[in-house]
Amino acid sequence: MIRFRAYLFLFATLLFAALLLPACTTPQPAEATPALPTLTAEAGQPALTTLAPTDESTPALPASTIRITDAAQAAPAAETTPIPVTPAAAPETPQQATADPVNWRDFPIIPTISDTARQIYQQGQVLGRDPHAFSKIGDCQCSTDLFFVNFERPGDYELGEYAYLQETIDWFAGSFGRWNLTIGDGFNAAAVFSPLRADPELCRSGETPLACEIRLHNPSIAIISLEKWWGSDLEKNEKYMRQIVEVCIRNGVVPILGTKADNLEGDHSINETVARIALEYDIPLWNFWLAVQPLKDHGVQLTTSDGTPDLFHLTYGNFYYFSAPESARSGWTMRNLTALQVLDAVWRGVSQP
Repeated sequence: MIRFRAYLFLFATLLFAALLLPACTTPQPAEATPALPTLTAEAGQPALTTLAPTDESTPALPASTIRITDAAQAAPAAETTPIPVTPAAAPETPQQATADPVNWRDFPIIPTISDTARQIYQQGQVLGRDPHAFSKIGDCQCSTDLFFVNFERPGDYELGEYAYLQETIDWFAGSFGRWNLTIGDGFNAAAVFSPLRADPELCRSGETPLACEIRLHNPSIAIISLEKWWGSDLEKNEKYMRQIVEVCIRNGVVPILGTKADNLEGDHSINETVARIALEYDIPLWNFWLAVQPLKDHGVQLTTSDGTPDLFHLTYGNFYYFSAPESARSGWTMRNLTALQVLDAVWRGVSQP
């Protein structure tokens, strides 16, 4: 009887916890940034890179848990320069140096790659990041078979006039279909810092999804596409977005920030925030919003299958078939195509000397 009561209590606890986790369409607010753990190396392994705040205004960030390879350890320290994690005072890319985030609608879909991004990538190589790996950080529009997965399946996509992208697909094979620990229904910028959202079978006790993903997949590039936010406090959203960018930079992972197709907040303030962060940190911006503007309903579903208003999810059709005429392209077609184009541009740009 006692054992039965114990099982009943455990079931009730797990059920209550599950109810607290929001779905992609019904997220709940988070009141504060979860505590970020300091991770240490396992016995017999090289010391881990510690991420200390740059100043008193910068919150403590989780340590990198990627073991440095022998080749990385042998690289002379003098060949690298510490990566800045504060906004760049004077972006080196002409486009960014004169850009105003208020004008984000006019920013190109595919970014120009800055020297800052190259520096992040090169230092990541010294730290042992995998040049063949990238990660996705996002909500339900990243955690679906409709996004990137078919690039792992020859014959299940057609590049058409974009055949040059095959080299990028081959280079990053294994990352397109991988279930990243930093994606999930209802994920927002705060979720990747919550140990409650980490996979208990793969992540260490107290480890955040972001730290766990970097440790296990060891990416050199991260595509950050977070459309959802809980509640109306967009200042918190910006705060957490900046933390994600800083964690990536400090770990030598090149962050790519993406704008979103929808405007559920009503004033496009999230897209403007994304553009502002990209400009200030001098990192690549994927202006997905611009890519869907020529499409019917701007690539966004007006209603769900039962007729209720949607205005968030992308339109279906020709998900991976870029040889179809432009008039037949959907929101998902443009998401897969432009994301792959941006990944290609960033990879080629940062790997230059």
